[in-house]
Amino acid sequence: MPLILVVDDETNILELLKFNLAKNGYQVVGLTNGLDAIKFMEKDKPDLIILDIMLPHMDGYEVLRILRADPETIGIPIIMLSAKDEEIDKVLGLELGADDYVTKPFSPREMVARVKSNLRRKATASQKIEQNNEIQVKRLIIKPEKYEASMDGKKLDLTPKEFELLHLLALNPGRVFTRDILLERIWGYDHSRETRTVDVHIRYLRQKLEQDPANPEYIETVRGVGYRFHDTS
Repeated sequence: MPLILVVDDETNILELLKFNLAKNGYQVVGLTNGLDAIKFMEKDKPDLIILDIMLPHMDGYEVLRILRADPETIGIPIIMLSAKDEEIDKVLGLELGADDYVTKPFSPREMVARVKSNLRRKATASQKIEQNNEIQVKRLIIKPEKYEASMDGKKLDLTPKEFELLHLLALNPGRVFTRDILLERIWGYDHSRETRTVDVHIRYLRQKLEQDPANPEYIETVRGVGYRFHDTS
């Protein structure tokens, strides 16, 4: 039974999520502030976290930063939850390593679907990565089993989603992936309105990967279509 950690200081939201997730077969722990969430994670590692942004003592962004900096929690799917609907809030969450973003008010059915999708994507990604060997392209080395990539021997500070994007593209040099396909493969859902998510991750990935992000050596943009990894063959 997958363990879901829900962190939200609004009691009605917390109880709504706990009820609907438990009804769908999940074990659920509910907490109301960021500090308690960090303390909980020191002892237990949930399969997925639903994390509100506006929390007392420590906001969701800071909790996200801490979890993504810890090797033991870096791969746990995190769905950000917020009453805010401005693009800058979503972009910041994605930049810090969030896997998904849901705005209040939300449908319990949609949230359960997002949870299932993220857990399914995590399981699929883990299986695929275990089956693949190290990839080396020019100065770039990708180590799937460790979720690591390095450039000129220096480890790149990639979020899980950035690594999965890089790994998928590098496995298929020359193949063009549309934003919709990348959204489905990496995030596990196909909401076309969310394709901005792909662009944000590609932009930050390039900043960490490319010497000149404006003239990328590895990840190319195919105008009006999507992205591809440069074919060096």
